[in-house]
Amino acid sequence: MKPTSLLSITALIISILILWGLKEIIILFFASIIIAMALCTITGKIRDFFHIPRWISLGITIISIIIISSLSIVIIIPQFTSEFQELINQIPSAVSKLWELSINTFFNFAEIIYKDNIPNLADRTILTNMISIIPDGTTLASGVTDSITKLISLASNVGIGIIQLFFIISVALMIALQPNSYREVAILLIPSFYRRRARTILLICGNALSSWMSGVVLSSVCVALLASIGLYLLGIKLVIANALIAGILNVIPNVGPTISTIFPLSVALLDTPWKSLAVLGLYIVIQNIESYVITPSIMQKQVKLLPGLTITAQFIFTILFGPLGLLLAIPMAVVIQVFVKEIIVYDILEKNYFSNEN
Repeated sequence: MKPTSLLSITALIISILILWGLKEIIILFFASIIIAMALCTITGKIRDFFHIPRWISLGITIISIIIISSLSIVIIIPQFTSEFQELINQIPSAVSKLWELSINTFFNFAEIIYKDNIPNLADRTILTNMISIIPDGTTLASGVTDSITKLISLASNVGIGIIQLFFIISVALMIALQPNSYREVAILLIPSFYRRRARTILLICGNALSSWMSGVVLSSVCVALLASIGLYLLGIKLVIANALIAGILNVIPNVGPTISTIFPLSVALLDTPWKSLAVLGLYIVIQNIESYVITPSIMQKQVKLLPGLTITAQFIFTILFGPLGLLLAIPMAVVIQVFVKEIIVYDILEKNYFSNEN
């Protein structure tokens, strides 16, 4: 092996190790880029609609976000916090009741099937021994409570969380103020012969992320509204908390909608068992409407991600970056898919770019 090749491989390995050591900073920086893209998207729409300079439209965007956030903190957040706490407190009781219903149903079916042996089942000793290896409702409820407590404790380090949030917002604002300057800095790191093509690819990535963000926000709002209307008509308590949870978790495909169903099911189960089935049906209908009606209509220009790729991205990025990786898995998958399509497939495998250059 030539010394230059060995040196190149060594430099590549060192670069990978450095990037791996800085993975937490990288994921925070990517989150800043996502927020900056959102700010730039809103700013561009305001600028085009009112035909005003960009710095004025950016100021309007930031002030509007501050006002909306302040109103949410004053009006919505306190109600949501109290209802969410009540939801958490009700889950163990719901698990216990579900366990009790399951045991009674099991015994009832057993008595129907073995009706000729009712004397042998009168004391239910045999059936009790059959299911004794399964923990009772209290144990399950305690386990669920412990799991929820551990899940919440992931974000319990307030100090680090505040510093990370401050870093993300600060970098996002800096990028949003001068997006072209930061883009050109990134372009300078690319070989000169490929810089023009790199600008085009970055533009495609920006459009894909903007389309994804716009679609996700609108989709989440629609899901929250549908959930609130459906839960209100069914007479389920804690509508605001359940609707907001459904809208927020809708950002996380596959995993989010499943988790959001647990909370209203718990409330409905404690009220009337049949309502839990109605809530389950409601959420299935909402997710089908979101998947086949809302998303296709508002994300026509979005980069299409295959379901297998979506799940794989969530799994890999959650392992690499933790909970924040799960939240940012889809936008990262969008960017990676654009890079793979434009660079590896189009420019290298099909050799369109290099043939055009020659």
